Amino acid sequence: MSTLPISALPIPDAEAQAHSLQLASFIQNKINQHGGWLSFADFMQMALYTPGLGYYSSGAKKFGTGGDFVTAPEISPLFAQTLAKQVAQVLAETQGDILELGAGTGKLAKDLLLTLQDANQLPAHYFILEVSAYLRQVQLEQMQKYLPAHLMQRVVWLDALPEKFVGLILGNEVLDAIPAHLIYKPRADNSSGLSERGVAFNEEFIWQDKPLVAGDLFDLVSSYALPTDYLTEVNPSAIGLVQSLAQALARGVIIMIDYGFSAREYYHPQRNLGTLMCHYQHYAHTNPLINVGLQDITAHVDFTSIAHASVGSGLALAGFCSQAQFLMNCGILDRLSLVSPHDMARYAPLAAAAQKLLSPAEMGDLFKVIALSKDVDEPLLGFLSGDKSHTL
Repeated sequence: MSTLPISALPIPDAEAQAHSLQLASFIQNKINQHGGWLSFADFMQMALYTPGLGYYSSGAKKFGTGGDFVTAPEISPLFAQTLAKQVAQVLAETQGDILELGAGTGKLAKDLLLTLQDANQLPAHYFILEVSAYLRQVQLEQMQKYLPAHLMQRVVWLDALPEKFVGLILGNEVLDAIPAHLIYKPRADNSSGLSERGVAFNEEFIWQDKPLVAGDLFDLVSSYALPTDYLTEVNPSAIGLVQSLAQALARGVIIMIDYGFSAREYYHPQRNLGTLMCHYQHYAHTNPLINVGLQDITAHVDFTSIAHASVGSGLALAGFCSQAQFLMNCGILDRLSLVSPHDMARYAPLAAAAQKLLSPAEMGDLFKVIALSKDVDEPLLGFLSGDKSHTL
C-alpha cells in the first residue's frame, strides 16, 4: 500500500462527498453538544460506526480490489486453509464451536468452513459477532454464494457475546479498529502534564488538546514511561473487549491477528507521532479528520496491554509470534507444495499470496498472532517454534 501526502489523495466523487458531509454535520453537532470538544476515541467511533453513515456501517466497498485495503483472508484462501490447522486442533481439544469477531466480507468464515469440512473437523456452529448491519448482509451473501446449505446451517449471527462459550474465538484485524484515545506528553519545559488530544470544529475539524485529568485513562497512561514531546495511542476499549471475552470463554482459546508491537516497541522514543493510520482507496495517510466516513482509521495494537489484561482476567498467554512464524508452524509451505510448480496457472497466485503473507516487507513481521487460553493445556501448533511471549 502506498503512502501519500494529503494533497495527492484521490478526490471523492460527488456522491461520496455528500455522504461525508452528512456524517461530518452529525459529528459537528455532537462536538457542539459536548462543549466544543470530543475525545478522538469518540470521533473515531462515530467516523467508523455511526449507523448508515460510518465507514463500517455504510455501503461503500471496504475490502479487496476496489476497496480501501486488503486483509489476509482476501489475499488468498491459503491464509484460512493454513489457519484451519490451528483451528482444528482447538476444536478437537474442546469439542466446541467457532466464534469470529468482526467477520469482514465473510471470506475467512467461508474458507475455514470449506477447509474444515475437507478435514472432517467441522464445528456444530460457526458464530459471527458483527456490529455492522451492512457487513452482516455482505457476509450472508458471500456465504450463500459459495457454501452448500448444510454448511450455511451452521452459521449463526449474534448480537452479543454468549455467556458461556466453548471453543475458539477468532479476531482478524479487529483490535486495530477499536477506537483509541490520543495522548500527548509535552516537552520537559512544559509543566501542564499529560494532555488528551481531541477534535474541535472551526470551519473544519481541527485538533485540540485538553489536560488529562485524574481517572482511569490517566492511571493507564501514567503506567507508561512516555518520553517528552510524545504523541501516542492508548486503548482501554481494546482491554475491555479482551476482559469481556475472558468472561465469556468457559473453555477454549482466543486467537487475535493484527498489526502491532510489544509495549517496548510501541512506546519506543522514536515512535513519537504514534501509529494512527488511515486507508483510502489503497493509499495510506495520517489525517483522520478528512474524508470522514469514507476512509478506514486504525491504530496499531499494544499486545503487551492485551496480554496483561488477559492474564489478569483469568486467561493464560498461550503464544505470541509474527504472522509469518505462525503460518509456517501451521504448515503453509506444505499447503503450497500440494500444487505443482509446473501448473503455473494455479501455483503462481498461491506463491504470490504466500510471499505477501510471509515476507517481512509485506505482512509477515508487522502482523502478530496472540493466543489466550482457558483450561487448554496442550501446546498450540502455531507457536511450537519462534514463540515470542517473553517479549511481552
